[in-house]
Amino acid sequence: MSTASMILSVIVVIASLFLICTVLLQSGKNSGVAGSLSGGADTFLSKNKNSTWDAKLARITKWVAFAFMFVVLLLSLVK
Repeated sequence: MSTASMILSVIVVIASLFLICTVLLQSGKNSGVAGSLSGGADTFLSKNKNSTWDAKLARITKWVAFAFMFVVLLLSLVK
């Protein structure tokens, strides 16, 4: 195993663990009974949706997933 392959493997493991954590930290889209009863609150709160913790986690998840796919592609080319 070459040095580049080993470094990329470590990056893949770290990125996969970080990706798992960011996905698990996000709240579910289904709010259950409370979400169906208070449907009007969703439109009022949607103005500040980009600044919420879930929106930040969603952006982080997208970037980490992109980096993960890129590093896996590089790893397959190195081997």
